[in-house]
Amino acid sequence: MPKQKTHKGAARRFHITGTGKVMHRKGHISHLRLVKAKRAKRKIDAKLMASPGMQKRVHRLLPYGLS
Repeated sequence: MPKQKTHKGAARRFHITGTGKVMHRKGHISHLRLVKAKRAKRKIDAKLMASPGMQKRVHRLLPYGLS
């Protein structure tokens, strides 16, 4: 049986913790930072835990649980 392939786009965007939770970063931060308030930029920089449905999809895309 052939090896499963890791989805490289998902591997760059998601991080799986030691307990199996999927973390990701918010979008809308790569450009136009001047028009955003300092508080908004600080909130965007935080990592978020993915929703249960998204976690299921990400685990399918990352079969070897890249961290």
